[in-house]
Amino acid sequence: MTGGLYAAFSPATAQQAQTDAQLVEQGRELFLVGCSSCHGLNGEGVATEREGYNIGPSLVGVGAAAVDFQVATGRMPMASPSHQAPRKDPVYNDEEIAAMAAFVASLGPGPAIPSEEDYSVDGLSEEERQEAIVRGGQIFLTNCTACHNFNGSGGAMPRGGYAPSLKGVDEKHIYEAMLTGPQAMDVFSNGNIPPEAKRDVIAYLKSLEEEPEYGGFGLGGLGPVSEGLFAWLIGIGSLVGFAVWIAAHSTRSKKDKVEA
Repeated sequence: MTGGLYAAFSPATAQQAQTDAQLVEQGRELFLVGCSSCHGLNGEGVATEREGYNIGPSLVGVGAAAVDFQVATGRMPMASPSHQAPRKDPVYNDEEIAAMAAFVASLGPGPAIPSEEDYSVDGLSEEERQEAIVRGGQIFLTNCTACHNFNGSGGAMPRGGYAPSLKGVDEKHIYEAMLTGPQAMDVFSNGNIPPEAKRDVIAYLKSLEEEPEYGGFGLGGLGPVSEGLFAWLIGIGSLVGFAVWIAAHSTRSKKDKVEA
């Protein structure tokens, strides 16, 4: 009787549970085909002969947010696990990514996929947006510029790695990267940087994309190293070449007069 009453008065809940189970099963089938060769049949990772090293790390506890970031940005699946995964066109569509994220989330508790309210700055007024940009800039300059450059253009890292450019990256993926710490990036959990502060960082990064290049040529926004190199090679180099040309021209003129 209790079961019948429960099914009669809460059919939506029962249907939702069934739908979630189907989504996890669909994700498991996709995972077995595209991911298990590196991450194991149950997401436990695949160990190599070298002790302490895996072909693919364990996915137990990484959460749905990690899957959404890695797969939606095309970093996974990888062609070779020995190199850093670059951003490229995704292999799976949104429905398949959601299914795989649901399966990995079922392996252990981890960060969930953020909602639009967590990362979007569209609902802010102009005054609130400017305040968010200032706060986000302070956070970014303190925690992120060592790798991603003050302009978010990325840069070289030790051991052949690199910090990717943050220009043109989707707001949700920036939030997920901070939340999950993909590859060599540190994890900035909500305990370290609250969701509101993460949104402020996103506001700052998006403001950089809208900022015009007042010099006309930004040199990739890589900062004083590239600018100094350009000044030495092009600026001073041109002046030296012009000075040599003047000296050579003056010498020829004097020589012609002597011969005459």
